[in-house]
Amino acid sequence: MILLETRVDPAWVDYNGHMNDAEYARLFSLAADALMDHIGLDAEGRQRLGHTLYTLETHLCYQREAHQGEALRVGFVLLDQDAKRLHAGFELFNAGGERLATSEQMLMGIDTTTVRPATFPADVAQAIDALPRPSPAHWPDFAGRRVGIRR
Repeated sequence: MILLETRVDPAWVDYNGHMNDAEYARLFSLAADALMDHIGLDAEGRQRLGHTLYTLETHLCYQREAHQGEALRVGFVLLDQDAKRLHAGFELFNAGGERLATSEQMLMGIDTTTVRPATFPADVAQAIDALPRPSPAHWPDFAGRRVGIRR
């Protein structure tokens, strides 16, 4: 499921001549916003339902450089969920289909009036149930990794 399509803005390019690491994080954040829109938590939905998503954790892996003007797209797969949380998988691709980066995120449903974790509203939960998920045989290679020096 493609959530976001864009191009590398000149302002995102750093002194190394490729997209700055912070901009990868920005793209994955924008993709999470697009996911919110998709499941009914757009501006109107957040206001009406009094519900939003907060990012609890992000694991971002850089694999290839992106250069000024390069076309990009961010794909999404739902890795897991419970009544309040989404374990989200995002992949950044170039126009040639090469994977440039991945972002694994834990997102929490939040009641905006109490600013506390809350179960997803029924309509949102229904939209979440329709999101693409990997089968156990096709689990993404980037999911579940941990940071560490292999010995």
